[in-house]
Amino acid sequence: MSASGKRIVVAAAVIIDHGRIFATQRGYGKFKDGWEFPGGKIEPGETPKQALVREIIEELDTKIRVGELFETVEYDYPDFHLTMYCFLCRVVSGGLVLKEHEAARWLTRDTIDSVAWLPADEGLVARLKGDRDLWK
Repeated sequence: MSASGKRIVVAAAVIIDHGRIFATQRGYGKFKDGWEFPGGKIEPGETPKQALVREIIEELDTKIRVGELFETVEYDYPDFHLTMYCFLCRVVSGGLVLKEHEAARWLTRDTIDSVAWLPADEGLVARLKGDRDLWK
């Protein structure tokens, strides 16, 4: 747990499409310009999957199908502890319109290391890269 004792719980979408994964660049806040998987905080009364569907509609104007939980990341930042539920997802409808992010990219297994991932995402990226079945 971080020194402050603050805990943030989020859900993140690993959106997959034909051997590519969607990544977004933060456009605001302390971690501006860092790359991450889209998603956000889980509100009281929401399941992680419900939060993810809501967040992706809000952030990207896109409806997704949330699949299996790929990994739960526990990461200590200096100011807070992050719990991040990371789900494999697919686009159902919408064009992944950037409403809050600065930029976005579809990354392949060969290009996934080409962006500066936020620290909490680095281990997840390594695991995704090592899962050959995701990239087929």
